Amino acid sequence: MNEDMMTIEERNPISADALTGERESGRGKGVFAIHTLGCQMNVHDSECISGVLQSAGYVPADEEHTKNGDYDLIVLNTCAVRENATERMYGTLGRWARYKHRHPNMQIAVGGCMAQKDRERITNRVPWVDAVFGTKNIGSLPRLLDEARQSGKAQVEISRDLEYFPSQLPTARASRISSWVSISVGCNNTCTFCIVPAVRGKERDRRPGAVLDEIRRCVDDGAKEITLLGQNVNSYGYSMGDRMAFSRLLRACGEIEGLERVRFTSPHPAAFTDDVIAAMAETPNVMHQLHMPLQSGSDRILRAMRRSYRSAKFMDILRKVREAMPDAQISTDIIVGFPGESDEDFERTMQVVEEARFSSAFTFEYSPRPGTPAAVMDQVPHEVVRERYDRLHALQERITAEGLREFEGRDVEVMVSATQGKRDEETHRVTGRERNGVLVHIGVPEGGPQPQVGDFVTATVTRAAAHYLIADPDTKAGQTYAVRH
Repeated sequence: MNEDMMTIEERNPISADALTGERESGRGKGVFAIHTLGCQMNVHDSECISGVLQSAGYVPADEEHTKNGDYDLIVLNTCAVRENATERMYGTLGRWARYKHRHPNMQIAVGGCMAQKDRERITNRVPWVDAVFGTKNIGSLPRLLDEARQSGKAQVEISRDLEYFPSQLPTARASRISSWVSISVGCNNTCTFCIVPAVRGKERDRRPGAVLDEIRRCVDDGAKEITLLGQNVNSYGYSMGDRMAFSRLLRACGEIEGLERVRFTSPHPAAFTDDVIAAMAETPNVMHQLHMPLQSGSDRILRAMRRSYRSAKFMDILRKVREAMPDAQISTDIIVGFPGESDEDFERTMQVVEEARFSSAFTFEYSPRPGTPAAVMDQVPHEVVRERYDRLHALQERITAEGLREFEGRDVEVMVSATQGKRDEETHRVTGRERNGVLVHIGVPEGGPQPQVGDFVTATVTRAAAHYLIADPDTKAGQTYAVRH
């Protein structure tokens, strides 16, 4: 086992009292709100930020506080993936200056990837910020706020080295029934467009036992679904010398009593192996849902991106997944207009997307990130990028709609995530996702059992919309409607 990893992971979970004295000094500090930008990793980090603040005596804002803008502390958890992330961060902080003007004692803190990247520059550009903390310094936030309050000066703490995993911190889960569980942090890849390795650092894996212990705690607290998080989940275990660690982890999740659904994001095509496909297909509670970034269908552009696979390998993985799991829902990420992308390169991407039949795709116009190799390459004119983006988006919208129409008349099992769904004159619909991730709105038949959040409803799909399914079953006509608690 990697010795550095042991140094981190063998510690006990960090207690509230151990957070450098925040428990006493932070008691009764007031109401806080967190605004999160970016990926699922940031969403989970915000849960840790919330947990740390609540352990230090802060109270999360309720609807009345939010309505009136009545906060003692606002935290901005930032993203650095795209160029507009910088603009969004400074734009948001600019708007928050008005809160600060009206409430001089209110504090503002900035964390996340942009805080890690910009460091001191943030306090110079927006001097009304009280604390800046990096992705590895979440546990220090209450202390930084106390010091800023006492000194009247902004406090900055950005660590380059990982001393503890965020999962060791107190965590306030945003959902009672669905939990994020981080299995690794950081990234070892060197994609020319990506700033993540510079701000998150090298990949560090948690021990499987620690991951499984956290999952069991989530299930004991009421979670029925977990999502395993990592920048490259299927390279999990490489630092421990075990290249099959991720598939073993998936199979171990299948042994946890009460855990109904397991998902993961995101895998990297270069490390996606047959044992992971087998584990997905053979472990009943691992969902047949896969989000795997393509980025480009052109091998020339993939090489320029420094993506260590080619389109043929990507398509071969999709073929194997669908052979093992014909019902698999596969989504992807695609960058349009990467530096040097020609018309021929883009047409190759269109061909691959047509052939791949993704259930959905997150498509992005390339935006240069200072500090990355791609930022100094020859850029594609914006009007060209926009025209290509529109064409790709239209293609994927058609494919998504065609895929959703295949659900019509089928029975799906949906885990209810909201009971205050869409309303019309005839039905009150509940909302959730079917096993492989598709969003479904289900009408409750008159006199039928009323499902609650966390229940499982099996119902017949009656209509496909552009991005979701409708199930308004008519039980008199023999359509399915059943609730499982």
